[in-house]
Amino acid sequence: MPKPRKRLAGAAGPTGPDNKGPAGKRTKTKNPVGTSATLGNSSPEKTSASKNCGKNLSSYWLMKSEPESRLEKGVDVKFSIEDLKAQPKQTACWDGVRNYQFTNGLCSGQCLHTSLGVLAKARNFLRAMQLGQEAFFYHSNCKEPGIAGLVKIVKEAYPDHTQFEKNNPHYDPSSKEDNPKWSMVDVQFVRMMKRYITLAELKTHYQAHKTTGGPLKNMALFTRQRLSVQPLTREEFDFILSLEEKEPS
Repeated sequence: MPKPRKRLAGAAGPTGPDNKGPAGKRTKTKNPVGTSATLGNSSPEKTSASKNCGKNLSSYWLMKSEPESRLEKGVDVKFSIEDLKAQPKQTACWDGVRNYQFTNGLCSGQCLHTSLGVLAKARNFLRAMQLGQEAFFYHSNCKEPGIAGLVKIVKEAYPDHTQFEKNNPHYDPSSKEDNPKWSMVDVQFVRMMKRYITLAELKTHYQAHKTTGGPLKNMALFTRQRLSVQPLTREEFDFILSLEEKEPS
C-alpha cells in the first residue's frame, strides 16, 4: 500500500474574500500509485478550451488553502504553507477543487477579470496551469487571511483521485473513472513572502485602484471571490510582490 500523504485542495470558497466560510481544503488521503509530483510532460487533462485560448491564459495564479483545523465529514481539511514545506520535496497535490464560476459566456482566455467566461472555473484554471508557473499561496478561512508565500506548478493537471473515494469529503458520485470531472495539479514550495500580505491590505489597494486604474482594479480576489483558484495578471503579480518591500499601508 502507498504511504499516506497529505493533500491540498482548493474547494469552492466563501461568499466573499474574507474568512466567512471555506475557501480551500486539504484532505488526508492515501496517495494513489503513479500520482507523485514530477516534472514531466503536459497532461491530457487539458481542456480543448484551454488549448484554444493558450497564449491568452494567465501565467500567474492565486490558490487558497485553509491553515487552521476544520473538520469536513470528519476529515481535517487544514493545510498551511508550513504544512507544504514539511512534505517530501516540499511538494503536494492540490486536490478537492469542486468550484464552478459561470458568468457571461466569453472565453476565460480572452478576458481574465471583468468578463470571466463560462469556462472560467477553478477546475479549468487548474487544467490551464503549466509547468513552472508561479502562484501565491493564500491562507483563507482563518483569523487573518492573506498571502503567505509562493509555490510553483511541478505537475500539470491530472485526475483528482478524491472524486472517487467514498469516504473523502470531496467524493463525487457523478464522476466516472473513464471520464473524470475533476482535476488537480502538483505544487512545490518556492519561498515564504518577506512579510505576510493581508487581505485587509490588498483590499485597501483594490479600492484605491478602482478609482485610479491601478494594477489591482479588477483583481479576482474581490471580483470573483468564490473562485478558490484565481488567475493573476503580470501587473497584479508584480504589484503584490512589490508590497513585500514596503510597510503595510
